[in-house]
Amino acid sequence: MATRRIHYGWIVAGVTFLTLLVSAGIRSTPGVLMVPLETQFGWERTATTFPLAINLALYGLCGPFAAALMEKYGIKRLMVLSLLLLAVGTGLSAWMQTTWEFTLLWGVIIGIGTGFTSNVLGAVVTNRWFRERRGLVIGILTASGATGQLVFLPLLAKLATDVNWQWTVWLTSIAALIGVVFALVFMREKPSDAGVLPYGQTEPQEEMAKPSVKNPFRVAFGGLKLGFRSKDFWLLAGSFFVCGLSTNGLIGTHLIPACMDHGIPEVTAASMLAVMGIFDLIGTTFSGWLSDRADSRRLLFWYYGLRGLSLVFLPYALDSNFLSMSVFVVFYGLDWIATVPPTVKLCNKAFGAQSGVVYGWVSASHQLGAATAAFGGGLLHTVLGSYTFVFVVAGVLCVTAAGFVLRIRKGKDVAVQQAM
Repeated sequence: MATRRIHYGWIVAGVTFLTLLVSAGIRSTPGVLMVPLETQFGWERTATTFPLAINLALYGLCGPFAAALMEKYGIKRLMVLSLLLLAVGTGLSAWMQTTWEFTLLWGVIIGIGTGFTSNVLGAVVTNRWFRERRGLVIGILTASGATGQLVFLPLLAKLATDVNWQWTVWLTSIAALIGVVFALVFMREKPSDAGVLPYGQTEPQEEMAKPSVKNPFRVAFGGLKLGFRSKDFWLLAGSFFVCGLSTNGLIGTHLIPACMDHGIPEVTAASMLAVMGIFDLIGTTFSGWLSDRADSRRLLFWYYGLRGLSLVFLPYALDSNFLSMSVFVVFYGLDWIATVPPTVKLCNKAFGAQSGVVYGWVSASHQLGAATAAFGGGLLHTVLGSYTFVFVVAGVLCVTAAGFVLRIRKGKDVAVQQAM
């Protein structure tokens, strides 16, 4: 029999990339919707950012439970359910008229839908299908968030500006339905379903007996209990809180409105985020490659430290010329979520077979930080009239996180033996 030229794990990774791309594109949409909704309905900035804070919080808090639910019900079922929630939530939002409808659809329904297709999905798929190139694969899957911005944001901003904001949510709804089709056709649960071994594994290994998972909530909280006892967990969760605060919550939510405050058109601002996505795709993939070869703690030290300096520089760039803003876009883009591959690597080393669920809680901390910045940034903008103070504080927190990560134990590689 001829040997397959493409290992099926790469096809599964491709479907996962598409799912995460659609989810990321939908998560980035509120940055485009914020000003049009305020203009049409007369809402204040706090009214448009509060649902987004709920969205980001649920996105993170669903992660640990998503890992446990994947173990019990399967990755494919959860992917399809999540994408259907995204399709329904975005589609119905075209007819919303009040802030409570915005909160229900974009805060709760879409928050849960994106939460079940968070970075935890990428970590679970990578650990199940790959024995080699894990850092590279998790880097590529993490970079799907950047690619989602690249694909969606300029087009969504153009539709919101030239047509109306309803077209943006209809487009994202259609994209989610396309993702459902791909998941149904191509997704497989585990390598044996495709008649292959995990990528990089040369000999069959006896599957470890696993108890039936009757209560995913017990599994999820069991992972949290394990993490609570570890200093490494608190260092990882604390630094990842700052990561979420400084990326999804602050730049992802507020960069477009901040640009518009300084006279930069919405489409131009959205294009900046898209270009940032290009460089994030490069930076995060390269970070995954590096995490297979270098000390992940030192990588995180440089990522957080340089990100902090770039955020302190941002207010100057916004008040300066196009060249300064271009430097920020390139520099920050390369560092956007390059933190994920080394964080996953350190979590695997520290927690072994339980790393999937524990990383879910670390990822939850990331999104709680994002929720804090999404609402807090809007609140402070309302009070102070600008984002300058917010950007500087976020930069200082990033530099502080750079010091935290050096205190994580180096540890040794642990074989992640889990069915996730």
